[in-house]
Amino acid sequence: MSGFTYLTPVIPDPNWQKFVVGAALCGVLVLTGKLLTVRLATDKGFEGAVIPDKKLTPFGFFDFFIEAFLAHHDSVLGKENRKYVPLTGSLFIFILFANLLGLVPGMPAITTTVWINVGMALLVFIYFNYLGIKEQGLINYLKHFCGPVWWLAFLILPIELLSTCLRILTLNLRLYWNISADHMVLEAFTGMIGIGAVPFYVMGTFVSFMQAFIFTTLTMVYILLATQHEEHEEGEH
Repeated sequence: MSGFTYLTPVIPDPNWQKFVVGAALCGVLVLTGKLLTVRLATDKGFEGAVIPDKKLTPFGFFDFFIEAFLAHHDSVLGKENRKYVPLTGSLFIFILFANLLGLVPGMPAITTTVWINVGMALLVFIYFNYLGIKEQGLINYLKHFCGPVWWLAFLILPIELLSTCLRILTLNLRLYWNISADHMVLEAFTGMIGIGAVPFYVMGTFVSFMQAFIFTTLTMVYILLATQHEEHEEGEH
């Protein structure tokens, strides 16, 4: 039956299923983060803990992932802005695992509900605006919505404000529609077994990664746009 999941007998509403699975995923990720922190703080100390193991281990894979993520983060925001990694990293990991979890037969796809996506988009929207105000001050932050010349402010201000607010919608819909479309294709071929289903799961895995990557990269770009104007203004004087 289309839309049936393991939770359907207990929680008939599909949206509530996704909320429950999303909350459980958050709990698992937080617990995993705590365990990894404990692993770093072994009796070797932090310096000894980061020495690569001789053989491939889950911790070694996690360490490789962190290095790759930090390299990308630095390429967008610079090393001086690694203070934003807790948010951007958390978003990437949550969205990636939420997308991958949806590929498991019988599991609800969390990011195919707009409510969870809107929640993440609102978090990003509030966060980068907060950073912009914090870094530049309220007046200076609002000035950058008015354009380069004051006499065009009446025209540019509403366009810039609308464009900024639409980021909530675009972040949400980009993730929602791409993951929904991927799962529609996958569902259409769920009857296939063996090697016939492999290409669709490979495609689903790729889409899951790319959507998490795009959402997180856009978050980095929005943070950069909100916090860099002060430097430009100082350089002009």
